[in-house]
Amino acid sequence: MALQIGQTAPVINLYDTEKNKVSTADYIGKNLVILFFPNAFSSICTKELCSVRDNISFYENVDACVFGISGDSLFSLGKFKEDQQLSFPLLSDYNNTASRDYDALYEVFPAFEMEGVSKRAAFVVDKKGVLQYAEICASPGDIPNFEAIQKVLATI
Repeated sequence: MALQIGQTAPVINLYDTEKNKVSTADYIGKNLVILFFPNAFSSICTKELCSVRDNISFYENVDACVFGISGDSLFSLGKFKEDQQLSFPLLSDYNNTASRDYDALYEVFPAFEMEGVSKRAAFVVDKKGVLQYAEICASPGDIPNFEAIQKVLATI
């Protein structure tokens, strides 16, 4: 079932690239931008996450923490984060739990018939843990509407 704006966002508990367990429950009091993406090192995912990297000061100025999440291993994500000099955490959803909870999981990815790949999706969760924005891209080649995300963040 799709998530609805105004509902409490599902809590995410995943490991980051430094092998630390991260829980979104620990971020109550901060706005969150949660970005699901299909595959580290792919051209669209690189473009998306580097655009966030290049605009990180906006997110910091609105008291928002950004998390990138994919089903890649934390080791692959670590190399990707290092190569792209990303300044925000990447979380490994290797078992697809968060992707399922956010209805952001392909049962079969459109390319290469891979199973269990995260959809490209973006969510904004406010300081109280309430979902304020949800976008699941129709195609893995689409990039979330960052202008809309920034507008939401500027008003909460």
